[in-house]
Amino acid sequence: MEQSGTPGGTRPAATPVTVAVDAMGGDNDPQAAVRGALEAALKDGIRVLLVGDRERLQALSEEWRRALPDNATRAADVLRSHVEIVPAGSVIGMDEHPAQAVRSKKDASVVIATRLVAEGRVQAAVSAGNSGATLAAALLTVGRIRGVARPAIGTTFPTPTLTTSTFLLDIGGNVDCKPLWLLQFGVMGSIYARLMMGVDDPRVGLLSNGEEAEKGSELVQEAHRLLSSARLRFVGNVEGRDVFNGSCDVVVTDGFTGNVVLKTAEGVAELLFGVISREARGSLTGKVGGALLKPKLRPLRDRVDYRKSGGALLLGVAGEVVIAHGRSDAEAIGNAVRVAALAARQRVSSRIAAALASPDRAATVASVEHPDEDGS
Repeated sequence: MEQSGTPGGTRPAATPVTVAVDAMGGDNDPQAAVRGALEAALKDGIRVLLVGDRERLQALSEEWRRALPDNATRAADVLRSHVEIVPAGSVIGMDEHPAQAVRSKKDASVVIATRLVAEGRVQAAVSAGNSGATLAAALLTVGRIRGVARPAIGTTFPTPTLTTSTFLLDIGGNVDCKPLWLLQFGVMGSIYARLMMGVDDPRVGLLSNGEEAEKGSELVQEAHRLLSSARLRFVGNVEGRDVFNGSCDVVVTDGFTGNVVLKTAEGVAELLFGVISREARGSLTGKVGGALLKPKLRPLRDRVDYRKSGGALLLGVAGEVVIAHGRSDAEAIGNAVRVAALAARQRVSSRIAAALASPDRAATVASVEHPDEDGS
């Protein structure tokens, strides 16, 4: 699905940005992270700090340079002026417990990448590794925005017009949620939609199994009560189909449900495009029809392709941290770096913090006295 860093609003003028990349995270070899990050440095002028095994990253960087014979001089200049390697002593695996691994592996690549944000050496960080560990590392090093109980991960889904999107959060950061957290997700999602998607007055819906206020679990019913009283354009409960039909701009749910929605949507998209492609190749008529449809289908395919959209921005942490898909290839990593750079230029985290601290949001954040600190 399209990720949260592809805004529909006005993009600010480009300014120099440095992004730390956890080059050791993700399902693919570090080569994908290195190539993607260096392509972003070459094409967009983004400074990149590659975090990981120094010798491997140095060798992969040189391999990338040699693979660009037509632009060898420019590539060499980029490596000298826009790329730095920051050594890391360990890696957090996809199967490790996020909070425990972050506590025990302070020298892990994802921890160092987020620490660089906290130290001000970079303006944003990217990781395609264990998403829970990325969240825990961000909480440990960068910290939360004041008053936020739990950060959330959001992603956008296309609507029938293909010119607007629906922003869904949380999609995996918080499997078990409390009603207050869903209220805060609604507030942060609304602010994000306004800042990054260009929606003046975002419509916020609560994902449930029916539109009626009394439908849903105890969590959903209590969250509905809180959202109804908040200073938001709350449109009530919405169902799964509403994520895609453009009836609201922001959909709030717990991380377990949101992740199931995301993975189901990805699976359906892959199935449909796979079937269309197979049928188009099955006959002469299909090939002709496929050729005619291809230009029309490409924009939709790109809107649901995680490689095109990059990564999801963590909302609620006091800095820009982007979580990329675990299967990210070089193209996906490059776009995740661009998402991170754009978020840094937009100052998303600081603008959310300012909005949450304003008088009309005070009642929302004041009720969180002692949020947990371990990120578990």
